[in-house]
Amino acid sequence: MMGRPVLVLSQNIKRESGRKVQIGNITAAKTIADIIRTCLGPRAMMKMLLDPMGGIVMTNDGNAILREIQVQHPAAKSMIEISRTQDEEVGDGTTSVIILAGEMLSVAEQFLEQQMHPTVVISAYRQALDDITPVEVNNRDMMLKIINSAINTKALSRWSTLACNIALDAVRTVELEENGRKEIDIKKYAKVEKVPGGIIEDSCVLKGVMVNKDVTHPRMRRLIKNPRIVLLDCSLEYKKGESQTDIEISREEDFARILQMEEEYIQQICEDIIRLKPDLIFTEKGISDLAQHYLMKANITAIRRVRKTDNNRIARTDELREEDVGTGAGLFEVKKIGDEYFTFVTECKDPKACTILLRGASKEILAEVERNLQDAMQVCRNVLLDPHLLPGGGAVEMEVSHRLTERSRALTGVEQWPYRAVAQALEVIPRTLIQNCGASAIRVLTSLRAKHTQEGNTSWGINGETGTLAEMEQLGIWEPLAVKAQTYKTAVETAILLLRIDDIVSGHKKKGEDQAGGAPMEDKE
Repeated sequence: MMGRPVLVLSQNIKRESGRKVQIGNITAAKTIADIIRTCLGPRAMMKMLLDPMGGIVMTNDGNAILREIQVQHPAAKSMIEISRTQDEEVGDGTTSVIILAGEMLSVAEQFLEQQMHPTVVISAYRQALDDITPVEVNNRDMMLKIINSAINTKALSRWSTLACNIALDAVRTVELEENGRKEIDIKKYAKVEKVPGGIIEDSCVLKGVMVNKDVTHPRMRRLIKNPRIVLLDCSLEYKKGESQTDIEISREEDFARILQMEEEYIQQICEDIIRLKPDLIFTEKGISDLAQHYLMKANITAIRRVRKTDNNRIARTDELREEDVGTGAGLFEVKKIGDEYFTFVTECKDPKACTILLRGASKEILAEVERNLQDAMQVCRNVLLDPHLLPGGGAVEMEVSHRLTERSRALTGVEQWPYRAVAQALEVIPRTLIQNCGASAIRVLTSLRAKHTQEGNTSWGINGETGTLAEMEQLGIWEPLAVKAQTYKTAVETAILLLRIDDIVSGHKKKGEDQAGGAPMEDKE
């Protein structure tokens, strides 16, 4: 038995531990941050990604890029996860949060090399996070300026006024106030319809709903002023048996009788509807030829097979009664855009849902425009729900960094170095902004640091277009407090989480399984 190795883990399990794992995690996080570093700021570069199906995605939205990338390293996976969280929580700042988290880990590397224990670094980071308190400014007039700041870094920046107005109108339309609580559900009630063709300037917010459908019968009216609308979720055709239904007919008259029953049934339904004198019917199911004929004679326009979500957006109805006939819309029309017919129900009184109609040269451009608009609407929603603002352009990062450096002087012991490193890491945002403009990072950053050491210069940051110093209040570049606070919190907490890991045990993958999956992570403290 002497000198024989004792095997504890099964042979096909790989284990890495100690310093090697920590350095590995830091490298993985830095790599992810480097991928989207050039996507920050108004001079951001675009990334072109091919998905496995051969489709193209062109975007500079951090979250959209990372969603498409397949990674193997567990630490890289958790980095991608935080960008998704950021997108779901506040809808903006996805690029910043990754760059910051990557930088926080990057500055921790030197301390680990100096044999400082990770828990010391972590507690310093924790304390720095508690001390980060962004400076807030209150002003309601800034709405368009804030959305503008969000859009300027995107491909939409050329049409920023148009985009800002679209975002603001859409969010204002779906804003509901119930019992003193604001609710803004963009996903449900602000629908984006993308129609390739035309130019981006043709995009608009419809105060109502647009559906990709034509009328069921060519002789039905295509333009109705102040229509009376009925929404149905039943079909206007004879009910067929659920499964295969056999009917045995022995006499010829019985067959005629069956057909007559079908006709009577449809006539009965149509009469019930016609009694309400609607001008327009939307149904989620089909409409038979006979029903079309009856509705035609009554001069009623019918649209069939409408998606349930669209029907919900037009309104909500159940049993048919006189008060269920909607009269809120001012205009119904069917227009031909490109090769397809689109139905518009617009000019509504006090609408609570809207459709954003986007036009543009190609599908890829439209997809990018839609992503940018989603960001703009999220920013708009954040500000309406929490009207605290901060100057953008790296001004807040520099100010917070300056204050942390000041405070670190009061600390004693070894913790002051990692604490100071957090301050240093925050400077990555203004530095990246300068680099993306092609200006000299060292010179501009030094002068910005000097600016922030003087009193009253809290809102000085980087002009993302030129890479020079600028007063953010005058430039009108603002960001919502909710986004900033979330970015710092997520970045520091991710850095702490990844620093804590000192062991990765990866199980053996069976052959034939997907190779893209990463290894499971084991956390030992």
